[in-house]
Amino acid sequence: MQELGVKSEKASVEKLGIKNSIAHWNLSPERLAEISVEKGQAERTNTGAISVDTGEFTGRSPKDRFIVKDDVTENAVWWGNINIPFESDKFDQLYDKMVDYLSGKEIYVRDAYACADPKYRTNIRVVNEYAWSNLFVFNMFLRPSHEELRSFEHEWLVINAPGFKADPAVDGTRQHNFAILNFKKKIALVGGTGYTGEIKKGIFSALNFILPHQKNTLSMHCSANIGEQGDTAVFFGLSGTGKTTLSADPARKLIGDDEHGWSNENTVFNFEGGCYAKVIDLSEEKEPDIYRAIKDGALLENVVIKNGEVDYQNGSKTENTRVSYPIYHINNIAEPSIGKNPKNIFFLTCDAYGVLPPISKLTPGQAAFHFISGYTAKVAGTEAGITEPVTAFSACFGAPFMPLHPTSYAEMLSQKMQEAGVNVWLVNTGWSGGPYGIGSRMSLKITRALITAALNGDLEDVKYEKHEIFGLNMPVSCPSVPSEVLNPRNTWKDKEAYDAKANDLANAFNKNFEKFAENANDEILAAAPRAKVNV
Repeated sequence: MQELGVKSEKASVEKLGIKNSIAHWNLSPERLAEISVEKGQAERTNTGAISVDTGEFTGRSPKDRFIVKDDVTENAVWWGNINIPFESDKFDQLYDKMVDYLSGKEIYVRDAYACADPKYRTNIRVVNEYAWSNLFVFNMFLRPSHEELRSFEHEWLVINAPGFKADPAVDGTRQHNFAILNFKKKIALVGGTGYTGEIKKGIFSALNFILPHQKNTLSMHCSANIGEQGDTAVFFGLSGTGKTTLSADPARKLIGDDEHGWSNENTVFNFEGGCYAKVIDLSEEKEPDIYRAIKDGALLENVVIKNGEVDYQNGSKTENTRVSYPIYHINNIAEPSIGKNPKNIFFLTCDAYGVLPPISKLTPGQAAFHFISGYTAKVAGTEAGITEPVTAFSACFGAPFMPLHPTSYAEMLSQKMQEAGVNVWLVNTGWSGGPYGIGSRMSLKITRALITAALNGDLEDVKYEKHEIFGLNMPVSCPSVPSEVLNPRNTWKDKEAYDAKANDLANAFNKNFEKFAENANDEILAAAPRAKVNV
């Protein structure tokens, strides 16, 4: 047994059950990148970043995510297709198998933490089979100082072994890959998949249970930034809606791009120490901050490389090409990654049907309704088999990571919004003038102008009109934005076609909400769209 690197004298992988291994503790990102290239597991790009293929899985596998059902979780978790129960004894069996698998191997251990607010700091120890997975952990979590590492004690443990495959018939999994959370033992197991996002989302899911359920703090799947006057803005949105892009504002400092908490002490704090961004079709013109962050220390996943140069337009391996990098690769960041109570919250949706307004102001009831709904639309090319727009609803804009019932998060958000007097906006980054295939995508320039106007207070005193079906309050004017685009019906040549499409989408919203209605209050129920019987 060899344990090398900076660590606490008390810490040892042998205490975890791993025997006869060579354990590298808290290696530098430079050394982890070198090892990955030396072992033939990574390729160096012309910017200095390394690139890996994650193997069989190039994205998360939600049907293979489990939570151990025990006296901690049994009556608290919202069990179902998203939160799938797992037996305690099967978990223990898998843990023993995984540490046996890692025994005798060269492995990589990292001590890190989540939550930038010291009051909520959660110490994490991650054991990785591969050096590049350990680099991902360095990039994505918050980094203790060398002094802190020498006395570090972990609260949560993550065991990550992509090469270990479960036996479903024996181990209780659905197939050979799995991601399992045990809240009683504070352990996450990730096996059979090299997709690094499972590590990050495992800890996010854990915090989404711990913070609201045990610490009365709202956890949020969102990005956040802060203005020169200290005003915080929060951006909720599913993949492809512009969450990372729109929060990277040169006039504002980035707090974080994906996962945050909103505390009772009036702070919004980043869970993470890095960014994990999609890079399909990336260009310096469209996403300058992300493009320039891809340098020494960054980890690219599943991209195509030609002569050291990344072909960002090539999605032949997956449309879900990714990069992770530490947040300090972005120039304009808040240090530490903490802001005050938000003044504005934006719900981002990519409506491929061209129905929703480019921006609308929500009442508290509407905010809760749209938060629980978590709507966007998938378009052709984003997933295999999709040839026309498909509605997608993901509660709280992050259902796969939410162990509690969605209304638990919605009610907490609604209460906090009202206490803080926050403005809530629904922003459509999708289509205008018709649905996908007929209309055109909302320009990033217009979306940025609308958000800037909301942040600057320029939409406070303008006149609003109400959307006939969705009841949304739409501004009739906005600086630097053509007034004709503000009401989506005006942008369609065929007004009857618009009414029919709006009615269809309203029905889809209401159908989706049926499963939440029993737990929703009257204010939320009254915010549902009013679909017409005959259009």
